[in-house]
Amino acid sequence: MIFRTLIAASAMCAVAAPAFARDLTADEQQARDIYEKVISFRTARGQEQVPAMVEYLAGELKDAGFADSDIEVTDYDSDGEHTQGLMVYYRADGEPAKKPIVLLGHMDVVDALAKDWERPPFTLIEEDGYFFGRGTMDNKYGVTNLTQTFIRLKEEGWTPNRDLVLVFSGDEETGMISTRAQAEYVAENIDPAFVLNSDAGGGVLAPDGSPIFYGVQGAEKTFATFELTITNPGGHSSRPRADNAIYELAHALEKIEAYEFPVRYSDLTRAYFKAAGAVTPGELGDAMIAFADNPKNKKAVKTLRADPETVGTTGTTCIATMLRAGHAENALPQSATATVNCRIFPGVGAKATEETLKDVVDNDAVQFELITDVTESPESKLRPDVLAAIEASLAARGVDAPVIPYMESGGTDGMHYRTKGYDTVAISGAWSKPSDMYAHGLNERLAVDAFYGGLDHWSVILKELAGGTGE
Repeated sequence: MIFRTLIAASAMCAVAAPAFARDLTADEQQARDIYEKVISFRTARGQEQVPAMVEYLAGELKDAGFADSDIEVTDYDSDGEHTQGLMVYYRADGEPAKKPIVLLGHMDVVDALAKDWERPPFTLIEEDGYFFGRGTMDNKYGVTNLTQTFIRLKEEGWTPNRDLVLVFSGDEETGMISTRAQAEYVAENIDPAFVLNSDAGGGVLAPDGSPIFYGVQGAEKTFATFELTITNPGGHSSRPRADNAIYELAHALEKIEAYEFPVRYSDLTRAYFKAAGAVTPGELGDAMIAFADNPKNKKAVKTLRADPETVGTTGTTCIATMLRAGHAENALPQSATATVNCRIFPGVGAKATEETLKDVVDNDAVQFELITDVTESPESKLRPDVLAAIEASLAARGVDAPVIPYMESGGTDGMHYRTKGYDTVAISGAWSKPSDMYAHGLNERLAVDAFYGGLDHWSVILKELAGGTGE
């Protein structure tokens, strides 16, 4: 979720300022209540809280008028634990005029340890103009926004001219078992015209809070995780040996740290850099344009690879994320294992990346194991009707900014729908500065004014794409 960001577009010049007490509308209060509740569920691996969140969301939707037959709850075993998926149908009246639209979000989060955070991670805290809490961006904002939009439209008496289907997964951050099963079900039973994802896309702001551009995620890099392991006989810690497993693994990781994968590009990434560079101020914008003109420009590559927001768009990245080693403080380690997560540029492949890592490490004693199911998905087109709906949403919020498709450096549920042949684009209602990106990290947050300013986003888009009439 690179562009999972937020801003109140109606107050763009003051987005960084603290939010002050305000009287909330009924829709705003409802959205905040949903947001506060879903943040409270610790829907991380090992906690088995997704079913509780599903029960809550299903109850809210039923209270708004969705029938039991409109709501489907599915059960899955993911990584040895129970999780669920939720699907909600907003049905057309009579014969649908067009094929359905599927809308994605995920209910699970990366875990957060309270001892590491400045505030309780699973309690929504409003402070200094921000909402703090795990999932405030990734992706409980998207789930809240879509859920409240469905409730709001139902209460308005609005009827779409085509079926709209919420599809919320329960393990996007881990095994994606629910995601794969839902994508298979959607392909076999719903066959939508296209898929819209709340888990990426959104607006990018300059340091002064002014809008730069609105990004539409139209492609994703391939997610692959390897475990690198060194084993040896070990022994007593008072009798050190030269082939210490921890040191040997550390040397391998140092080589991976120092290695830069070859520069890669596609028509999409070059078009993205050209368009984004034209509206991005300073050295970064200049580097984007230079790279678009000539991807072999070393100065441009250096600048782009020094920035966490753009490094992933220039090629494959592999980074150590976890370590485990040894079995006793007074014993030499018998094994040491590092987890290395790779985001692979489309077309390269996991096998080729593994071979590159082996060449870089240059140590046959390092054992490699691919521990993820790899999905490589194609690019999706930004349909003219979807583009027009996005532009209508921006106009309704008073935003004048270009809409630019891009490739996601991370991964989302969308990859599994693309592999089924469906154009899938992520179009969050979120806007922010890159410096406010805390997803997966400590003290995740989003601007309070941003939260309220984005609540009309999906309502405008769905009315543009699904027509319909009110009662």
